Amino acid sequence: QEDSLNCSCSLQRILQGYLEPFQLSLEKLQEVSHRLRRDMTRGLGKHSHHNAPVKMLPTFVRATPDGTEKGDFLALDLGGTHFRVLHVRVVEEEQKVLKMDSQICTIPTDMMLGPGQQLFDHIAACLGDFISSRNLKGQTLPLGFTFSFPCEQKEIDKSILIRWTKGFKCSGVEGEDVVKLLKEAIQRRGDYEIGTVAMVNDTVGTMMSCGYRDQSCEIGMIIGTGTNACYMEEMKNVKRVEGEDGRMCINTEWGGFGDDGSLKDIQTTFDVMVDEASVNPGVHIFEKMISGMYLGEIVRLLLVKLTEDKFLFSGQASETLLMPGSFETNVIYPFISEHSLENVEHILTKLGLKWDEVDARVVRVCCDTISSRSARLCAAALAAITNRIRNNRKLGHLKTTVGVDGTVYKKHPNFGEELQATVRLLAPACHITFMVSEDGSGKGAAMVTAVAQRLAPACICTLYMPLY
Repeated sequence: QEDSLNCSCSLQRILQGYLEPFQLSLEKLQEVSHRLRRDMTRGLGKHSHHNAPVKMLPTFVRATPDGTEKGDFLALDLGGTHFRVLHVRVVEEEQKVLKMDSQICTIPTDMMLGPGQQLFDHIAACLGDFISSRNLKGQTLPLGFTFSFPCEQKEIDKSILIRWTKGFKCSGVEGEDVVKLLKEAIQRRGDYEIGTVAMVNDTVGTMMSCGYRDQSCEIGMIIGTGTNACYMEEMKNVKRVEGEDGRMCINTEWGGFGDDGSLKDIQTTFDVMVDEASVNPGVHIFEKMISGMYLGEIVRLLLVKLTEDKFLFSGQASETLLMPGSFETNVIYPFISEHSLENVEHILTKLGLKWDEVDARVVRVCCDTISSRSARLCAAALAAITNRIRNNRKLGHLKTTVGVDGTVYKKHPNFGEELQATVRLLAPACHITFMVSEDGSGKGAAMVTAVAQRLAPACICTLYMPLY
């Protein structure tokens, strides 16, 4: 990084002093990985999970695809002010999951705050319009339901809303089973039917959408606005659910890693500032150090500090740079890319800054350093999962595939390469292939439903009940 700076040695030394807290050694990353493995065990415990920062939620998904799945499915993806309805076809002969058609529906603001019954009637109406307009009436298609709000999943088709987020505050939904509310809304209409319903977390959808193409995919990971991961855990270790045989997919909710203070030794002053200014201080500490919602703000705070200390922009910060959120994470990408000098010039000028070539290169090093820390911390977390799987199965060597989604992984020029290189160092006995997910929340939701259907004759989905 220092070699890329064509400036004085004294400036390099000064800058290094600011960047050093972000530069984690391999030994420190190994320690972080070990801490996460410890917290994963706590989260799986029958009694210890209540206070565990890493929640390790059972998903009741009992298997990954085996390549024999086929058929037509509906998928419903609800996670904000819009939701999508999809018709998905799984083709066994071609090992493909095809999105046949989709429709985006808007949820009016007043409906986000009104009675829950009104919201689910609206969803059922949009689903009915889609079924009718695509000539799917008369078919009773299974449905994969991605509901991106905090839920406690009881079974594959039973999920209790813990609390609304993202501006929703519909009455009569918190503490209720959202699958039941959807089915009741469909029954009130009475003009169409759906088959079995499978609740799907977006990380699980990512894993399952990749799993049909590669049957060794047993991990799903998202590194975008937020971050999370899931993986296939041995049932005997899932103490919160009855049953000893086979495996179950666990939604780790690893964004909460560090909420008990276990990452204080690697939190920088800027991480603390980001956390304190957030809507949920003290919550999702790990996510705030590595995900797209926060990376740009960490860079901005560092640039402000360098400017205040008169090592950047001749000590003159612009009003825009001083504004929280003005340096978005997607602004980082052009600074790191080798071929975007014009974009860099445009960004710095748009921020109202008077800059020279040395300033631009300092900003680039700051972006690179904070992005690199994100990738390396993500690698430490992924290594914790892969090493756990390998130890669970008593293998000398594990070969597995990780399904990945998220804008940071997909759009950052170096993120994927650095993550992969670091995880090889932290999990040397694991050979990991990375596969980018294609529409995990749509195709993945259908695939979860398809696998649940394949297992249904043995009643696998209902044999394992939560222990509370």
